[in-house]
Amino acid sequence: MSATPLPPQPAPPRPRGFTLGHRIPPPSGEYRWVYLWDAPLRAMHWLAAIAIVALAVTGFYIGKPYFITGGAESADPFVMGWMRFIHFASAAVLVMTAIVRGYWLLAGNKFERFAALFPVRPRDWVNMWKQAKFYMLMERHPPAYLGHNPMQQLSYTGIYLVAAVMVVTGFALYGQSNPGGLINRGFAWVPALAGGIQMVRFIHHVLTWVLIIFIPMHIYLAMRADTLERTGVISSIITGGRFVDAKEKFIDAEDA
Repeated sequence: MSATPLPPQPAPPRPRGFTLGHRIPPPSGEYRWVYLWDAPLRAMHWLAAIAIVALAVTGFYIGKPYFITGGAESADPFVMGWMRFIHFASAAVLVMTAIVRGYWLLAGNKFERFAALFPVRPRDWVNMWKQAKFYMLMERHPPAYLGHNPMQQLSYTGIYLVAAVMVVTGFALYGQSNPGGLINRGFAWVPALAGGIQMVRFIHHVLTWVLIIFIPMHIYLAMRADTLERTGVISSIITGGRFVDAKEKFIDAEDA
């Protein structure tokens, strides 16, 4: 005797609110292209990223070599020299990108200028809390920004300040190789202000870890935004723009 087949069961209802693990529906509707980042800004972003990675790798080696080569059997006994050269060259690239980015705070489009990068408007401080609740899974929808949202504005402002201190302390340390030289005299105020050259080295080392921690967080949040918010931020830093819902209203769309 064969068993009677069970009737088809209805699909379980989709849970309300923000949940993890459910399938994200494919995009639909009408979209428009919005240009956000000019070519010089995109180039500086990737050059700075490469420079920071190179600075971290070589900086740790200069501070405490994690592999040693030398002697007659070594093919290249000048490893420390190469590490120092790469470190100083990468620092020069990072300074160059900072100069271009500083200029673009004044000459860029409305998504690249000062007001779009720093949370200076009262509305941005209000939306910053809403964005934080979205990151903490307490909100389903974040505030809609075409450019940087307030949390990004604050974090990037902090990273720029960290990079500035890294450059200043780095030049102070570099000046130690030529006591009485131009760089040594020009940055002599740094160890005097910090409380000695060892404190300068300590600050430089600690801020390196700040950048190392920031990098995976930055990548994760960018991938998260592309997946959950469908913002296209990863492709925008390559192509310069992204597609957005033609009917959606954005908070920063009308900014001057």
